[in-house]
Amino acid sequence: MRMLTKIAAVTALAIPMFGIAPGVASATTAVSESVSAATPAGCSSVTQIGVTGYVTVGGQTMASVKQYKGCGKNYAYMYVWQGYRDTHSSWQGCTSIVTGTTIQDVQCNDNMVEIWSSGADTLSQCTQAIGWNGTGPWPVAGDAVGKTDVRC
Repeated sequence: MRMLTKIAAVTALAIPMFGIAPGVASATTAVSESVSAATPAGCSSVTQIGVTGYVTVGGQTMASVKQYKGCGKNYAYMYVWQGYRDTHSSWQGCTSIVTGTTIQDVQCNDNMVEIWSSGADTLSQCTQAIGWNGTGPWPVAGDAVGKTDVRC
């Protein structure tokens, strides 16, 4: 467990990408993401690929966005940070895998801490995971968006 905590802390401190402009999560807020992700339904082993993205709403980090591969699929994952949950009584979040300009495997939920996509059959394509604070099926003007890097 101690090793997982260290890995989560290092991952949280990595240089994030959100929207198109890069940003940096502060060490103070990065501690909020010390919870390790479970695995998606139907797949017992996944590996993170690429860098972690961050969804920032009103200057506050809302969530981390990650892309995983495993069980022959790509998965998008969004984790809503404790600090955001502590200051908001409700929120909406969506996550998805994107190939080029095509969004696949959208999953949206209200007030969920973790949102996993169900898995996209895209391992042979260049993909990225995105997450946003809207209701789907695609981010609209005004939604805060976080993205991972593109992985081929």
